[in-house]
Amino acid sequence: MQNQRTRQITNGALMAALFTVLLAVSLYVPILNLVTVFFLPLPIAWYSAKYPWKPSLLVAAVAFLLTFMAGGVLALPVAFLYVPFGFMIGLSIYYGKSKLYMFMGSSIILLMSVMLQYLISILLLGINVIEEFFKAIRISFAENMDMLKRYGGTEEQIEQYNETAASLLGSLEVTMPALIIIMIFATVWIHLLINLPLLKRLGIQVPKFPPFADMKLPKAVLWYYLIVLLISMLSDLERGTMMFLAVTNAMLILQMLLFLQGIAFYHFYIKVEGWPKWVTAVVTVLAFPLQTFTIIVGIVDLGFNIRGWVKSAHDFKGK
Repeated sequence: MQNQRTRQITNGALMAALFTVLLAVSLYVPILNLVTVFFLPLPIAWYSAKYPWKPSLLVAAVAFLLTFMAGGVLALPVAFLYVPFGFMIGLSIYYGKSKLYMFMGSSIILLMSVMLQYLISILLLGINVIEEFFKAIRISFAENMDMLKRYGGTEEQIEQYNETAASLLGSLEVTMPALIIIMIFATVWIHLLINLPLLKRLGIQVPKFPPFADMKLPKAVLWYYLIVLLISMLSDLERGTMMFLAVTNAMLILQMLLFLQGIAFYHFYIKVEGWPKWVTAVVTVLAFPLQTFTIIVGIVDLGFNIRGWVKSAHDFKGK
């Protein structure tokens, strides 16, 4: 019992120290930080996967303290992103949750961390990161405009550039919330792809996702899409209002989900037909320029049992 307690404390100290070292490298070592940043959740995730939440929470607190001592206040924002993230991954494994639960929980935790830091930067520091981002884009557009004029751009070219820049900036401003959410979910997905195999190699039993070809979103997603579509078609939404922003961002996220559902159906069909893997790669790439068609396929796949029909047809053909 005493040996287990000693091992638990030793492992906790090692993981907190390892996290601090990885964080320091990620902050202060160029080029190498492009790699180490993807392993930041690993020490906390490993410890939380082996021990209950109370000692894991203590190790997380020690990691914050060591981070502050090693990197100062500037290192804390990164720690506030990756410590809760790793904590969520580890506890999901320790308590036997599914990989989907881990993915959704980790994404929500990371999203909350980002939102909290965004609010703190506005309230305490008076810095609005999103506004600064758009200010930098406007400056970049203005510099490109000056360059176009300097090198003899015609009035028609200048006007076309202005219209394109204004349209792009307007779309970006409207869809920024959805883009942030999508980016965070994609970030979590990449980190899980990298860290879960490593945890498995370190002796941790990690959950698995079912094959992508078998992915089936809840039918509620289809109803949400239809409701948002009806609101956008039947309501005269004024640009810039909260309702316009909510509908636009909800539509973007739902379309992305249905797009993934459509690709999943392509994978399912190729799997049933027994076609080679290179066909899957080609079809996945072609799905992007055929995005609208793929979304329609996703809607049909979600609303009707076409997978059952495909399988029945294939079985009948094989007889």
